[in-house]
Amino acid sequence: MKDALTRTLVRLLIVPVAAALAVLMAGAPGAHAATDLSTVAQALRESPVYVDPAARDILSEADAEALANKIEDADKPVLVAVLPAGYPTENLFRNLRTETGVTGLYGIRLGDAFDARADSGVLSRQGVQNLVTATQDAGDAKAQLNDFVDDALRNVGGSAPSSWSGGSDGAPVGGLITVGTLLAAGGAGVYAVSRRNRRRHEEEQRAALEKLRVVVDEDITAFGEELDRLDFRPGEPGADDAMRADYGRALDSYEQSKQLMDAAGRPEDVRAVTQAVEDGRFALARLDARRAGRPLPERRPPCFFDPRHGPSVADALWRPAGGTEREVPVCAADRARLADGHEPAVREVDTDLGRRPYWEAGPAYGPWAGGYFGGGLLPGLLVGTVLGGMMAGPSYAADYGSGYGDFGGYTGGDVSGADFDSGDFGGGFGGGDFGGGGGFGGGDFGGGF
Repeated sequence: MKDALTRTLVRLLIVPVAAALAVLMAGAPGAHAATDLSTVAQALRESPVYVDPAARDILSEADAEALANKIEDADKPVLVAVLPAGYPTENLFRNLRTETGVTGLYGIRLGDAFDARADSGVLSRQGVQNLVTATQDAGDAKAQLNDFVDDALRNVGGSAPSSWSGGSDGAPVGGLITVGTLLAAGGAGVYAVSRRNRRRHEEEQRAALEKLRVVVDEDITAFGEELDRLDFRPGEPGADDAMRADYGRALDSYEQSKQLMDAAGRPEDVRAVTQAVEDGRFALARLDARRAGRPLPERRPPCFFDPRHGPSVADALWRPAGGTEREVPVCAADRARLADGHEPAVREVDTDLGRRPYWEAGPAYGPWAGGYFGGGLLPGLLVGTVLGGMMAGPSYAADYGSGYGDFGGYTGGDVSGADFDSGDFGGGFGGGDFGGGGGFGGGDFGGGF
C-alpha cells in the first residue's frame, strides 16, 4: 500500500509537466499527429504503462496508474502501450522493442484492437499467442488490459527493468524531466523504495550462488584428489605425448574450474565451472586407459546420480519418486546396484528440508547440472522431478540462465538494446495496418485482423 501511494504521488507530480508538454506538442505548428515512437519508448523505460495523450478516452489515467502499480508490484517485465486508432503500425513492435532496448513482453492496445509480442526467453511465441487469444473478447480496454496483465504476470520470466523507478504513467515526458521532478520532490528516497523487488531478487540470487558454491567446491576438491591418486608424472617410463596431452588438459580444466568459480557472480555462471570439471574428468579417464593399455573410452555424460563418480559406462532404467521411468547415464558401480535391486549412490545437497537428492533441491542446481548434462540431455533426465518442474516453468531461464535444451531463454528486464531476435517481434498489425478482430497476420502468427 505504501509503495502504491508513493508511486501515485510521484506520478501526480509529473502529470502537470506531461500535460503541458502534450498541449505544446498538439498545438505547435507543424506538429505530427502521432506521438514519435521514441517518446513512447522513453516512457516505457520509466514505467510499464504508456497511454498516448490522444488515447485517454481508451484508458483513463487512474486505470493506467492501477495497471502500472500491479506490474511494478509483481516485478515482471511486462510493458503496455495504449495508442490511438490510426497510429502507424508498420514494424511497430519491432521498432518499439529496438527503441526501448528492454527484454520483455509488450502488449499494445491500438484503438479497439490489441496484440502482443515478447522476447522468446521471456515467453514463448505460442505463449504470447495464447495470452492474446484469451483476451480478445474481454470487453473494454480496462478489462482487456487487466486480463492480459494478470495472465502475463503468471507466465512471464525475469524481473522488471531497474529503470522503472516510480516514474511517469505514460505521459510523454523525457527521462531528464522525470528525474528532475523526482529530485525536486525528494525522489531519491522514492527511487530507492521502488527498487526493493529488484534488490530482493539480487539477494536471492546471491544466496543461491552461495549454496551452489559449497557443492561446486566439493566437486573441484574431488577432481583434485583424482589427479593426485592417478599419480602421473610426465617423465615417467612409458609416458608418451598423448598421455602428457591428456594430463595437461586435466590440469588446465582443474585450474580453469577454480578460476571460474572464483569469478562467478550468478548461479548461471556455475554451468561453465561444472563443464570444465567434466572435461577434466574425461581427460583423466583417457589418460588412465592409455596407461593401462585399455581401449580409449567414448565420450559419455557423467553418472547421473553423482557426477563425481566419473563418466558413465551405460544407460540404465530408473524411476524417480512419483515420476515415470527413463534411461539415465550411470557409472559401473551404480549400474550394478540397480541390477541388484539396490538404490544408487545419490548426490545429496542441503535444503530447507534437510539433505535431499540434487534433483529435489532448489532451482539454483539447474546450472550446476547443466554443465554436466548439456546438449539437450538434461530436460529428459529431469522430467517429473522437482528440479525438472522448476526448469520447465517460463520464468526459470530468465532467473537461472539458459543452455539446457528446452530450458533456454533471455533474462527479462535486461537492457539489450537492438541486440534481440527480430523474429520474435516480426509480422505486423494485419501486415502493417489494422483490419479488425482476430490476431496478427504475418510473422510468427497466423490469421489477421
